[in-house]
Amino acid sequence: MYKSLTDKRLILINFFIVTYFISLYLLNLYKIDFVLVGVFREILTIPFLIAQIVFLVLGVKFLVKRKSKNYLAFISVIVLATCTIITVGSFF
Repeated sequence: MYKSLTDKRLILINFFIVTYFISLYLLNLYKIDFVLVGVFREILTIPFLIAQIVFLVLGVKFLVKRKSKNYLAFISVIVLATCTIITVGSFF
């Protein structure tokens, strides 16, 4: 899997994970609670939490190993790290 990870895929996956958690926050903030939204929230939250940690580690390894000059990839990893800190911090 690591060999097929490119800058573009890393950026898309990172921003997709961050978008999911931002949408969860906004749904909670505006108290939008439909049954279908609740079903998707329950089904997808744990896999996205695991993916968040996995892609944060893979992203850091990817940036260090390849010494990529793509600043958007660097920003996506930083945004994912910030999202991870906020998400994990919300448990405590």
